[in-house]
Amino acid sequence: MDPHLLRTFTAVARLASFSAAARELGYTQSAVSQHIAALEADLRTELLTRRPVAPTPAGARLLEHARPLLLRLDAARADVLRLAAAPPGRITLAASPLAAACPQLIAALPATGVTLRVLPPARVPAAVAAGDCDLGLVDGLAAPSDPLRLPDVAPLQVTGVAEEELAVLFPAGHPFAARHSVRLDDLADARWLDAPDVGLPLTTGRRALRYDGTDLHVLCALAAAGHGLVLLPRPVAEAARAGTAVPLAAPRLVHRTELVAPAGPSGAAAALAARLTAGSPS
Repeated sequence: MDPHLLRTFTAVARLASFSAAARELGYTQSAVSQHIAALEADLRTELLTRRPVAPTPAGARLLEHARPLLLRLDAARADVLRLAAAPPGRITLAASPLAAACPQLIAALPATGVTLRVLPPARVPAAVAAGDCDLGLVDGLAAPSDPLRLPDVAPLQVTGVAEEELAVLFPAGHPFAARHSVRLDDLADARWLDAPDVGLPLTTGRRALRYDGTDLHVLCALAAAGHGLVLLPRPVAEAARAGTAVPLAAPRLVHRTELVAPAGPSGAAAALAARLTAGSPS
């Protein structure tokens, strides 16, 4: 299959529009239609319905394969370009919102030469693999010293950076706000803020208000105002200017931050990676 046709197909499916895909890709609408027709002829099946524009069952299955395949191609291109040459001394570091608040990151950043790009956690490994960023920091829940489960988007080096205790942020008048610690089992019926791009994922409790942003101050303000509880790294929760942070006693989990890097980073990227991972957890 021609990767150019696959890119056109994924754009049309994502935007649900031939014309919008043509604008995004810089093609004419006729060229986009020809790409889809050629791909359907190659696979001998219809991939998109036209009114409305949506993947057929075969198209949905192809999308499952196309996205990681195209990302792998981008990663291969980026890897070769890194070997060819990179502007010395300038680094773009991608970080999820909670990873960007990690004290170890803040202490390791040089005064100049770095662009910090805050992205949703799921997008960080792909940004590094595709060469959009030189290094990345991701975070999540884990048992102490256990690595995070990251998507296999490309051959990337993954190193632990930090592990922090967890805390639940309560509004000041909450019955549990006066406790010294709390267990998640105690909060089985609690309402939690649904913040997929910034909050730590939980499978317990009920979902309250959904927050689609990445600003930690807004997330903490929503929790403090009683719109739902939120689980955070203890330093972040205690630094919030509203609400009450109560340490999590059980289950035994930590907030883990990991560095993702292409194989063999060099120059300024290698220096920053070494600073970030100095004294890293196992």
